[in-house]
Amino acid sequence: MKFRNGVGSLLRPEDSVLALIDHQPYQLANVNSHDPQAVVNNTVALAKMAKAFDVPTILTSVIAARGGLLFKQLTDLFPGQRVIDRTFINTWEDQSTVDAVKATGRKQLVIAGLWTEVCVAMPAIHAAGDGWDVTVVTDACGGASVEAHEVAIQRMIAGGVNMMTWMAVGSEWQRDWARAETGARLPDILIEHAGGAGMAYLWEQQLLNTPVGNVG
Repeated sequence: MKFRNGVGSLLRPEDSVLALIDHQPYQLANVNSHDPQAVVNNTVALAKMAKAFDVPTILTSVIAARGGLLFKQLTDLFPGQRVIDRTFINTWEDQSTVDAVKATGRKQLVIAGLWTEVCVAMPAIHAAGDGWDVTVVTDACGGASVEAHEVAIQRMIAGGVNMMTWMAVGSEWQRDWARAETGARLPDILIEHAGGAGMAYLWEQQLLNTPVGNVG
């Protein structure tokens, strides 16, 4: 196993491409590793982070006529973008999807999807074996059971795949708060999707705008 370390192992927005795989009603209905509402929230947050950092995002489904269309919250973020509908369970065997990823010219492949143990693990392990720098965003994924999700993560780690959560991905893309242009795009995402962290940000803004009164 090749260890990931050093600054070169951190995600860079200019080198990243995001693939969102099979966030569809059928798959979500059978997610038992996470609260399905949280999976939707985290996936949309991840997609918004990608837009904030100008990271190309590939949308793909599997047999949408049976499994349903991708979450509306995702397709609304990318109006007019084609969703690649596959028959292959393993996305990395679908040439049109692979071609779309390669066309971005990026080398850091960030993946999230449903289910972790099937439609995420297969392409993550396959792409890593092909030499891609692969990261899976675990909280924007979900499995048919807690065990299925956790075993899939263990299997992917053994295959050299990196694991992160959506907020960690966004933080790594930002890296430096001196990057004011992208930093200014993040608060709305945190407020809408980061729960307590978003509320803490609003509180901080309230305090910064509250005059300090006389004490005593």
